[in-house]
Amino acid sequence: MDLDRLDASLAPWRTLQGTERCTGLLMGNGASRAVWRNFAYDSLFERAQKVRNKPLGQTDLALFRSLTTQSFEQVLASLNSTVRVNAALAIGSTSPLNRYYAIKEALIHAIRSVHIPFQRVPDATLTAINTELRRYSTVYSSNYDLLCHWAVMQAPEGFADVFHEDNGFDQRHPPQAAHRVLYLHGGLHLLKNVDGSSRQRLASGSALLDGFAINTPGDVPLFVSEGPSEDKLRSIRHNDYLSWCHGELARHVGGLCLFGHKLNAEDAHIIDALRQARPEYLAIGIFPLSDAWVISQKRHYATLFEGLGVEIAFFDATSHPLGLPELNVPVPAVAGKKRR
Repeated sequence: MDLDRLDASLAPWRTLQGTERCTGLLMGNGASRAVWRNFAYDSLFERAQKVRNKPLGQTDLALFRSLTTQSFEQVLASLNSTVRVNAALAIGSTSPLNRYYAIKEALIHAIRSVHIPFQRVPDATLTAINTELRRYSTVYSSNYDLLCHWAVMQAPEGFADVFHEDNGFDQRHPPQAAHRVLYLHGGLHLLKNVDGSSRQRLASGSALLDGFAINTPGDVPLFVSEGPSEDKLRSIRHNDYLSWCHGELARHVGGLCLFGHKLNAEDAHIIDALRQARPEYLAIGIFPLSDAWVISQKRHYATLFEGLGVEIAFFDATSHPLGLPELNVPVPAVAGKKRR
């Protein structure tokens, strides 16, 4: 692709040549924002410091700094281990457990402030998402919100459940189904066990989000929140499910559709996996903000895969079934930002 001859044209998704070659879909935050604009936050870690109810305190922030991370999963897992060690050694300090509760409480309120309630998601929206996901043999989602999971659970027939009867993950026995959804950064429906293994929460529908707001001791949410790519990769390597998902992306065969994914510096681990996979074809969605924006985005993506021999095509993200304007659910004024 000649970087000096890029223009601002974007093909409609349905007329794009080669879409049938996309065996996989890589979804980013843009897919969630298309449904609920409150997902357009910069950092859950930053938001947890500013929420009205029980934000992260200075002692909590000191723990994040000491572990050189912005990952709630890493900090909560460390505190959980400390509580267990203290109990085994009969150490009476309650400080680690208190900090666990405080940090999980701040996380709960941060998620409540941005996540769409289940009752607000129209059935037609979940149906539309479910239908589109069925176009691909594998969907890779880096989103940890519940929209994708809710959509799959609305009509789960044909989707592989990588978590078995005991809700645990075992990569030695991969499920057989036409479609599978892999959560590269975990999700609010997943939990991390003490030994680094994973399990899926038993709840469904609104109970998944409501139940997350219960501060249960020892329950460590399995999702990788915002932060440097190195931080995310550290969490991925220390978990069986996340490391397997990351490896599956690096081994992807066939073309890929990229929707709602910026692939910026904080996504370097995903970029590395894509470069390892070397998909034969990439269909990349761009939101048409302006001609200058479209050209800059084309240059950004083309540069990422330069020299790999990957065929790249660009399309208008608002013409894709996951980006159609009718999917957007208006955010009530009370749930959105205060107007001045």
